Amino acid sequence: MNSINTNKNNLIDEDPDVEKSYPSYIINRCLSGQIDSVMFANEMNKHPNLAKKLQYDFFLNSLRKRKRFSPWLRKDQIENLELVKRYYGYSNEKAKQVLNILTREQLSFIRDRLETGGKK
Repeated sequence: MNSINTNKNNLIDEDPDVEKSYPSYIINRCLSGQIDSVMFANEMNKHPNLAKKLQYDFFLNSLRKRKRFSPWLRKDQIENLELVKRYYGYSNEKAKQVLNILTREQLSFIRDRLETGGKK
């Protein structure tokens, strides 16, 4: 990532073995989190079978030098989802539907029923 973003050194030309360890999926995923590089990452996502060296060269020569950091994008945790799943034995999708129906008092009741005691 640093060779693409900040110092612009072509590591694959210096050492051809680096191409084997180039993680194209990870690089695309990291660059898709930045507003100035999302379109470039999308272009590479359109061409997943492109050689790793070509993908690397595309990013190296297309992106401007800039320090980029974005936290890994993750799915949001839904509060109380695990409670409903454990209490009713539902799947994720079914528990999400039920969460929209349940009131705070009902969720509090479920939480009390599932409490096993001990330190938290």
